[in-house]
Amino acid sequence: MPRSRPSTDSPREEWRSALADDVGSASLEFIVGGVLLLVPIIYLMLALGTIQGQTLGVEAAARHTARAISTATDAGDAAQRAELVLASIAAEYGVDPGELDVSWECTDSAGECPAAGATLVVTVRTRAELPFMPPIFGLDQIAAVPVEASAVQKVSRFWGTAP
Repeated sequence: MPRSRPSTDSPREEWRSALADDVGSASLEFIVGGVLLLVPIIYLMLALGTIQGQTLGVEAAARHTARAISTATDAGDAAQRAELVLASIAAEYGVDPGELDVSWECTDSAGECPAAGATLVVTVRTRAELPFMPPIFGLDQIAAVPVEASAVQKVSRFWGTAP
């Protein structure tokens, strides 16, 4: 059996020669690792920011629309106020007014809604489209998050009476 030759290098010199093979690779590892980790985190921040902005807009639309309807004097005034509030909120929060789905109902009124003294529930729905989704093969529609908010308001007991 042949014997291996004993190394004439000291352990310190062996360590230095092993390290010399890796010179310059740290920057490459940092760039590759940074890109692989940083790009998804940045996209996640953009997506969550978009969803949060749409959520705040829908919540504000529901709350302000409920208040506008509940303090109106009649059904015509309520519809006009609701449209003005929704247009204002859509412009302020960057929500597409055509994408807003608004519905309201009175929980404790047997007749017409809204009615004097009834509890009004306004629900507003839309979809938050994720950023950078191309409209190819319907990806922009698939990658949209539904957002919904509801607000409850007591209708004025003077509903239907002229001021």
